[in-house]
Amino acid sequence: MILGLSVAAFTTVHVVISLIAIAAGLIALVDMLRNRFPATLTAVFLVFTILTSATGFFFHSKAIGPPHIVGVISLVVLAASLFAFYVRRNLGIWRKVYVGTAILALYLNVFVLVVQSFAKLAPLKALAPTQTEPPFAAAQGVVLVAFIVLGVLAVRRSRPTLSVV
Repeated sequence: MILGLSVAAFTTVHVVISLIAIAAGLIALVDMLRNRFPATLTAVFLVFTILTSATGFFFHSKAIGPPHIVGVISLVVLAASLFAFYVRRNLGIWRKVYVGTAILALYLNVFVLVVQSFAKLAPLKALAPTQTEPPFAAAQGVVLVAFIVLGVLAVRRSRPTLSVV
């Protein structure tokens, strides 16, 4: 049991939260590429991404491992995103800080999605059973390059403004 739910039920809740975070993040990324920052979409993305990282720590584990490290990195990055967007109001250089950290947080979610997809989906697991095979590396490489390119574009296109929206 985790937080009063069976492990399977908690896993389902965690996965749904993660998918909402990724979907909202991808929509937010498109908006960032247009130098737009809708408050509601941003809040949904940030809240669900924080929930994704936080709920990940509730899974039983005997030792600190890569999932914990990614979770901690994600939460630190998200703290910077929250500070840039809500405290510094996404103004001046803080807009670029928000864009960079938000995209990094989204990348980390997609990185984990790829890891979990290769671990849990039979056709992908057959291609890379130990996640050291070329198909896994290629998938992660494509994701990384895509996020670098989109991140650089979004940061370059972000223009300082006097308001959040």
